[in-house]
Amino acid sequence: MTIAAISDWLNISMQSARLAAAAGVLILCWVLYLIARHILLKIIDKVVEKTKTYWDDVLRKHKVFRRMVLVVPVLTLWFFVGLFPGAQAFIQKLCISLIVMIGVSAFNGVLSSIEEIYGELPVSRERPIKGFIQIIKLILIIFSLFVIVGVLIDRSPIYLLSGLGAMTAILLLIFKDTILSFVASVRISTNGLIKIGDWISYPQHDADGEVIDLALHSIRIRNWDKTITTIPMHKLLEESFKNWQGMVETGGRRIKRSLSIDMNSVRFLDDELLEKLSKIRLLESYVKEKQAEIEAFNRELEKEGKIGSSRRMTNFGTFRAYIAAYLRSLPTIRKDMTFLIRHLDPTPKGIPLEVYVFTATTEWGAYEAIQADIFDHLLAIISEFDLRVFQEPSGWDWREK
Repeated sequence: MTIAAISDWLNISMQSARLAAAAGVLILCWVLYLIARHILLKIIDKVVEKTKTYWDDVLRKHKVFRRMVLVVPVLTLWFFVGLFPGAQAFIQKLCISLIVMIGVSAFNGVLSSIEEIYGELPVSRERPIKGFIQIIKLILIIFSLFVIVGVLIDRSPIYLLSGLGAMTAILLLIFKDTILSFVASVRISTNGLIKIGDWISYPQHDADGEVIDLALHSIRIRNWDKTITTIPMHKLLEESFKNWQGMVETGGRRIKRSLSIDMNSVRFLDDELLEKLSKIRLLESYVKEKQAEIEAFNRELEKEGKIGSSRRMTNFGTFRAYIAAYLRSLPTIRKDMTFLIRHLDPTPKGIPLEVYVFTATTEWGAYEAIQADIFDHLLAIISEFDLRVFQEPSGWDWREK
């Protein structure tokens, strides 16, 4: 049907016929849209609810079907474009542009659905795809803009893309952070540097907690104080950070703490102290073996006629042996990982005696409790060895009033 036919049929002028045709087409588009949204969509929803598959529920959640029905009024307008001979070319361009926009919007919903479905898989924690999904969406939006502009100005999108070289410098400046973040995201995902759920420390941004999101532009960390830190993705390749996931996977967390021993309290064991320490259950075998070793060494020196080189046990060395025996007796300490009780370089504040071992748990609260119990015990028993922990004079005596 043409405008002239409508004019003759309604017995109205051509101007009125054009207005009537435009109003009729717009009303028809609106009615068909309402039918598609309130009837067709409900039918689709019922079908989705009855199916046992999960993917169609995700598609509905991300409004893929709702976006697709928008194409109904656009196709209706395209079908009746012959009623508008003066504006036919413009309406066709408008319809194509709207179809491209609807198609990109629906496909973005599909990509979001793929991301969510993939996120349910165990591999998603090690190989997140959120950054790749976002870059695909960005590329689609940019390409659709070229297509729409090309359609509206009657130019091929390829022609517009050919002029992109002249805009490269401007685009690089505008999308600098996006490009850097994309490169960082690819490297981080490919090399498995960070995964969702990892515990990382990032002192430069006061971040210390669990990774909860890896996106194209940023990484989100829930700190242990429950605050959220958002860091640009490309910063992860520019600055150093610590990933504690290796510690979690090994099942052991390091204790590295030292006691500063007052050097003036270090001495050889006399008979009284030796007898006292030999009664400690954890030191019985050590004292016997060490005494036998030292006596054999000293007898050999006497045979050779050497004087002044004899060996004797010290309270410091015996205390170190006690710490090792005590820690080996604890089920909360790993015996198959690094186990050291060592001296560090003497300082004006004493001789640091460092405990370097691993706990059998990585849970923070349990780890702190184990560490505290160990050093509570060592501080309490150190006086049995006639040793003192170095403590600077405070100039204040609690006994003074």
